Amino acid sequence: MTERIHDYDPADALVDSESVAVFLADAFETGDAAFIAEAMAVVARAKIRIEGDDQAQESSS
Repeated sequence: MTERIHDYDPADALVDSESVAVFLADAFETGDAAFIAEAMAVVARAKIRIEGDDQAQESSS
């Protein structure tokens, strides 16, 4: 039997500026430059989604 594997993108969990701030603070706390860089890439993806959602809401109003 094979199990289904689902892709998970942590950017999906970053839905507002507060969650982004907590996520980045945790990343910076590690002191690991590679980890921080990856966290910043996640935040960039999240911001694109957040801005897209905001624009979609504005155009539907």
